[in-house]
Amino acid sequence: MSSVIASTRFSVLDRSRIRAGHDGPGALRDTVAFAREAERLGYHRFWVSEHHSVPGVAGSAPTVLAAAVAAATSTIRVGTGGVMLPNHQPLVVAEQFGVLESLFPGRIDMGLGRSVGFTDGIRRALGHGKEDADAFPERLTELLGYFDGTQRVHPQVHARPAEGLRVPAFVLATGQGARLAAEAGLPLVIAAVRGEDAMLRVIDDYRAAFRPSAWSERPYVVLSGTVAVAATTEEAHRVLLSEAWSTAYSRTRGAFPPLSPAEEIGTLTMTERERALFEEALHGQIHGTEDEVESALEKLLTRSAADEYLVTTSTYDRAALLDSYRRLARVAGLTSASA
Repeated sequence: MSSVIASTRFSVLDRSRIRAGHDGPGALRDTVAFAREAERLGYHRFWVSEHHSVPGVAGSAPTVLAAAVAAATSTIRVGTGGVMLPNHQPLVVAEQFGVLESLFPGRIDMGLGRSVGFTDGIRRALGHGKEDADAFPERLTELLGYFDGTQRVHPQVHARPAEGLRVPAFVLATGQGARLAAEAGLPLVIAAVRGEDAMLRVIDDYRAAFRPSAWSERPYVVLSGTVAVAATTEEAHRVLLSEAWSTAYSRTRGAFPPLSPAEEIGTLTMTERERALFEEALHGQIHGTEDEVESALEKLLTRSAADEYLVTTSTYDRAALLDSYRRLARVAGLTSASA
């Protein structure tokens, strides 16, 4: 194992994806069981996400799900990737994380994003519009102020029991998120949505603009992405198919569907646009045997000098998914990698 991989933390983000023929409640229970396995394997964090009115995602209430995950585990850090701050009042978010940190001290992370609902209808149901994303800096400042007692937007208002607690905060790099993370002096979570080179330029800008704060003395970069590991390259590629088709479907029909088995996707007749989007979703994903993945990770982590890798892999086949995370734990040399 290379020194760059050995010095990098590896964590998990699970979106509670629903599988075709299964239901949302089952997906949530799968997430809790998955967290126990991630802890056993030695992963550093286990995060859950926030999606609203998405047919293929059960994770709609991340702080509630994080509480269930934390209660079912004992050592792994638990958090959100992330709570979408434009959808919530900062006071309520502070209160929720204050409760989590009080119940599970020293284990809670507060991952924050600036995305709004996927469609106009969802945004109206949430009571927010696209313009609310522009208020993210002010909402972030207010939220952090509830923890350290510095918020002045609402005089004499205090977040109980958050005030006086320290919950690590992270900013997801959607839109202007990287710049905002640098200005606030917070760790950055970023994915190669527009390609690896573009991501590396954003990381460089983040580090150059970073302002040390009471929350973080130095820049901290968490790369986020899919990693699929299997006995053969072909088997690892199959792990990627379910999420790739879901992504292509969503970009042509406006909603993420439940994950389909790889063998069904192989028989689909796709339109030219669907095929192009499907191939695009597969492009650039880290996958292969343990040796192949180790080589790819070493190159990426060396180029980015990232502090941590947040693995976001989803697929229909739960056995293949868990096997992939076990193999990755071996590649990363995690505590229980031989288990």
